[in-house]
Amino acid sequence: MKKDIILCGVGGQGILSIATVIGEAATAEGLYLKQAEVHGMSQRGGDVQSHLRLSTEPIFSDLIPLGGADLIISMEPMEALRYLPWLRADGTVVTASKPLVNIPDYPEEAALRAELSKLPHLVCEDIDAMAVKAGNPRGANMALLGLAADSLEIVSRQALREALKRVFAPKGEAIVAMNLKCYDLEQS
Repeated sequence: MKKDIILCGVGGQGILSIATVIGEAATAEGLYLKQAEVHGMSQRGGDVQSHLRLSTEPIFSDLIPLGGADLIISMEPMEALRYLPWLRADGTVVTASKPLVNIPDYPEEAALRAELSKLPHLVCEDIDAMAVKAGNPRGANMALLGLAADSLEIVSRQALREALKRVFAPKGEAIVAMNLKCYDLEQS
């Protein structure tokens, strides 16, 4: 079994933390893992993306070919659309519904929703509102990971939960608990 995942968003949204948690879970479950990250101008709100390849068999390339991704996990809806050429025809997109408007000619929110609604397998939620509801406004990335957990398939929801605990443990029990609360939220 294998799973090719594109993680994307805008600098500072926590995409690389999602990649770390998934990678930690995959490693703990004895899976092969390859990862390639592109940080763009992440400190200035630029594009951040990561190719994450997980498999029960050895992986020889860290880059996902066009049309080869099983899953796109995106913190930002326009970024999800940007990486659609990498998505398989039957692939899944899990994305935030609310845009982060960081350029002057950012598309209308309705136009983004219309494009996303054309996808055959889509999970699109207001992860910022979910994180606020959980009492952790900075935990939107972990809310998104929770939404994507079932689509990952190659690692279990519980393995991701345990990996999240290990990754955030150095920051203290309170940070772990806040991130778990966001991860465990149910979609609306």
